[in-house]
Amino acid sequence: MKPVIFFRSEAKKVPGSPRLLLAHGAGAPADSGFMESLASALAEQGVTVLRFEFPYMQKRRQDGRKRPPDRQPLLLEYFREAVACVLAESADDGPVFVGGKSMGGRMASYMIAGGEIQAGIRGAVCFGYPFHPPGKQDRWRTGHLEDLQRPFLVIQGTRDPFGRKNEVEEQGIGSLGSVSLSWLEGGDHDYRPLARQSQRHDDLIRRAAGLAADFMRSPGESGNTGSLFPAT
Repeated sequence: MKPVIFFRSEAKKVPGSPRLLLAHGAGAPADSGFMESLASALAEQGVTVLRFEFPYMQKRRQDGRKRPPDRQPLLLEYFREAVACVLAESADDGPVFVGGKSMGGRMASYMIAGGEIQAGIRGAVCFGYPFHPPGKQDRWRTGHLEDLQRPFLVIQGTRDPFGRKNEVEEQGIGSLGSVSLSWLEGGDHDYRPLARQSQRHDDLIRRAAGLAADFMRSPGESGNTGSLFPAT
């Protein structure tokens, strides 16, 4: 197993500030434009962000060759190793959450499902959950969400082709007790808004960071609000 190397974005030191292990999506690395912007926005909200890369992405960084993601068991094994590294730090550094962009967030949800959960994980957050492949609503990736043992926040653009608001609502995802959904009006899978909206891309990313920070400060109180960040 390759050693875990973190891209660390430190929050201002506040006692008890949460720490978020943030995994990348399937096709872009930990230092993509989206991940950099999100990590910076989270740090401004008082969250220390520790980004890392799965083994297949590390290989791509070394030789420049694009590869498909590793199989799920390897992704989860590496995620657990990253969590163990962070949990080995001082407990005074604040509670630990797992999360990610798209595929990374989906793997984070598996980290809090079932019976073998690392004791120090307080919850998970996904920035753009891949509910189904675009255009393939017969392939929902949600069965394990019924087995979540920790609070899980999904922050989704209403135009996300991996799960639009009306599609997700029809599936009843919001009725699952451990899942909270927050919607960014007009956002796509990367939270890019419609051209006619007054919000810019950075505005939606900052809003997502604020929602995530609020969740991590009080994960047990989030509930399922189905909240919507409106276009104005």
